[in-house]
Amino acid sequence: MKQKEKKKSIDPHVVNGAPAEKAPAPQRDVRGQQGRELRKNCPRSSHGQKVLGQTQRDPLALLEESSRDRVETLLPIRYTRMMESAFAFFRGSAILQAHDLQGTPSAGITVQCCGDCHLMNFGGFATPERLLVFDINDLDETLPGPFEWDLKRLATSFVLAARWLGFGKSDAKRAAQASVTAYREAQLGNAERSALEAWYSKVTYDHLLEQASDDVALEDKIKKDVEKASHTTSEHVFHKITTVVDGKPCIADQQPLLFHGGSAQAEMEAMAVKFFADYRSSLAADRQVLFGRYQFLDIAHKVVGVGSVGTRCYAALFVDRQDAHLFLQVKEARPSVLEGRAGSSGFANQGERVVSGQHLMQTASDIFLGWARGPHGRDYYVRQLRDMKLSACLPNFTPEFLVSYARVCGETLARAHAKVGDAALIAGYLGSGATFDEAIRDYALAYAEQVEKDYETFKQAVRAGRFPVETVPGETEKAIR
Repeated sequence: MKQKEKKKSIDPHVVNGAPAEKAPAPQRDVRGQQGRELRKNCPRSSHGQKVLGQTQRDPLALLEESSRDRVETLLPIRYTRMMESAFAFFRGSAILQAHDLQGTPSAGITVQCCGDCHLMNFGGFATPERLLVFDINDLDETLPGPFEWDLKRLATSFVLAARWLGFGKSDAKRAAQASVTAYREAQLGNAERSALEAWYSKVTYDHLLEQASDDVALEDKIKKDVEKASHTTSEHVFHKITTVVDGKPCIADQQPLLFHGGSAQAEMEAMAVKFFADYRSSLAADRQVLFGRYQFLDIAHKVVGVGSVGTRCYAALFVDRQDAHLFLQVKEARPSVLEGRAGSSGFANQGERVVSGQHLMQTASDIFLGWARGPHGRDYYVRQLRDMKLSACLPNFTPEFLVSYARVCGETLARAHAKVGDAALIAGYLGSGATFDEAIRDYALAYAEQVEKDYETFKQAVRAGRFPVETVPGETEKAIR
């Protein structure tokens, strides 16, 4: 009987007797491996070992540098707000950490950085589809830079906030590490996403509510804040900050934070008309048509924030043909604190730098976001004023919610970095363990100590008269031009 012929086994790596080429590894795997290779020159644990990258530092001189060319009559408000606490001082002194981060360990992965990535620069605002999203909402300092810089500032902000709220050291440690862990874990997920998936991804307030679900009172407070924010539109603002003069709606003065230009008001309004004509050309064609339906009514000086106090900022009122109103905020755009420290701007106009950075980092940006050069060669960017804006109310936070909020901020920052960055490269460097998380946590704890030392030095300088503060809180010397 004829024996059955044995079937030949097929070797997938051999074609026609010759070895076949292996299928190329997926790009994300290649980039992940390249990220892991970066650990050789910059071990992840090294981030916790060096807090000051510059041996030469003068915190007071750096603060004076950041105040240069600001409106002098508003500087007492700026310094008074910074005097409130070490956390407030930290918010108003982004230039110090930018200086100190030079020379600290870096894997060499560049992203579009926020530049001033502290927890109070996250919050809610409306997308063009009128969806309330949670995102980075202040990008005045945005510039390309090392991805670690944003994380180090964010983690430090949670340590300082925990201390300001009177929480324990373990709470501060947990919050700082939670922000980094959430960032790392989110980047591992982002590494699997396509470019379009990364571009479209977003963090909604439903996600934040999930984090507060164990605290019924806090969850209810957030729901009320979200409900309130959903009604905070230009028309809502109109009824709060306007009055009628000679039959015409105008912004009501609320000294010292909102006021007209006195004898220079007519000149300021004339300059505003030209400015908004130039601004309009920075918008997309369809937005230009939309903005063309509004007529300029009034403009006033506005004081905002902590770090921004002293920069030139305005609120402008417009009306359309149906007598519906629009408020725009015009904010001076100065060179980023990262410029010359992390790299160069690449933009001739600082307003365009801010607008470009917002488009690159945010889930979706304000439909009226634009820029122009104003009088005296100063650069500005424009966006809607208080359009469904929502910010964290820290006094309501519990230690547990601070940790939960840290996770959401870390995840949100990862989304922003991944939108136009290399998530697979970052994820490969970070890995799946907690080595990097613990290193940044240790950095944040140590740098918070440095901030508190600088804060004490600042307070002594205030007492010596080097930095003027308000003698009567809530007053300024005169209206600014």
